[in-house]
Amino acid sequence: MTEITVSQMDVEHLLALRENVTALMRRAADRFTPGRLLDVAPQVHAGARPYFPAALIDTLDIDPASGCTYIGDLCERNDAIPDQAYDMVVCTEVLEHVLRPSDAVREIRRILRPGGFLVASAPFNFRIHGPLPDCWRFTEHGWRALLADFEILELEGLPTPGRELMPIHYTVIARRAG
Repeated sequence: MTEITVSQMDVEHLLALRENVTALMRRAADRFTPGRLLDVAPQVHAGARPYFPAALIDTLDIDPASGCTYIGDLCERNDAIPDQAYDMVVCTEVLEHVLRPSDAVREIRRILRPGGFLVASAPFNFRIHGPLPDCWRFTEHGWRALLADFEILELEGLPTPGRELMPIHYTVIARRAG
């Protein structure tokens, strides 16, 4: 097996990305008080719980060993989750790993109540990473296309120093339309 050397830029981008997710979660917590929240694939990091302590939080992951509330593929209809069940879905650092991001966003929309919020993020100028597969990078235009059935309230790119138009990371807060 070939050993992979992580560059200093990768280390710096990972730190910036994690700080950016923390800032996103704080902004979302300051703006919204969800009753029911679904946190997608939270087991590697702290997830939404520290930011929304009063929310009723369920979790979803494809990994049967994750211990999540629901085990399922975000790209499929998860019949165990009712339509319009959640006030907020948190989906940070997930969409780059799914095989069909449009289907994943369709499923998120299905389980969000009308007017409910999606809090999402994904890297852009960042190395391939696990859990594999790592399939996608979304530009600002890609996010807008992916979230065409949502009202985008915030779409922010974290700049890469010295590289305009090549952000390290994007964060999004969007509202489910009607």
